[in-house]
Amino acid sequence: MAVEGKLEFTKQMRKATREIHDISDALVNAKLGIAMSDNSIWAEGLLCFYEIFKYLEEALDRLNHTLLSELDIKGMRRTKAFEEDLHFYYGKQWFENVYQPSAAVTAYIDYLTSIEKENPNMLAAYIYHLFMGLFSGGQILRKKRSLEASLKFQSSPANNVGKQAGESVTDFGEIPIFKLKKQMVDAMEHIAEQLGEEDRWKLIEESKNVFRMNNKIIRTINTNKIVLKKFCNFALIVVPAAAAIYFGYKMISNINNH
Repeated sequence: MAVEGKLEFTKQMRKATREIHDISDALVNAKLGIAMSDNSIWAEGLLCFYEIFKYLEEALDRLNHTLLSELDIKGMRRTKAFEEDLHFYYGKQWFENVYQPSAAVTAYIDYLTSIEKENPNMLAAYIYHLFMGLFSGGQILRKKRSLEASLKFQSSPANNVGKQAGESVTDFGEIPIFKLKKQMVDAMEHIAEQLGEEDRWKLIEESKNVFRMNNKIIRTINTNKIVLKKFCNFALIVVPAAAAIYFGYKMISNINNH
């Protein structure tokens, strides 16, 4: 299958992944949307993706002599930021106390390991899409969480470097997000130029798999208890109010009848 020659490579990737990307966006909105008002869901999402980002960043170290090194943009790495946030939500001993990779995470890591052995250039799809996700959707989630907290008159304490605690993963400090995006796109375009047509096609096909693998992880995030809690809270407010209105109406009707 020939890769389209007129479109920029990253635009070809976007076009090829549009459908599965839309499914992924819907899942994120359905699952992590609840994280806007519940930190436990946000923390669980961080825990799910921690190992994935850690593996990819360690792979960049192992493969720093290859084309992949071009994707290692200064200031983008998130492993330390993940660990800071997980310390905040689960305590300093979180790794020993609560951490157990899910079956979906383990399968994801196993798959990345096999790719690295067979054709490490294919890891570019995962590095590109996952970090671009943080540069794009991650920033939207960050703003929504900040807005939700402000509406509830809540604020997270600042950590020792002045950042909001528990929000390090989406905080790139003074580095402009548009600059990170442009550097990532330029790096991917340059890598694609140096690949043969077959590998460029494989990279586009692997891009679809990035979202499939991500979706499997997102589906494991348990929001049922939170939804039930919200329903119960709603019921506690609405049911007594409705009962009060009903009995008030009956009382007035009885008085009028007498």
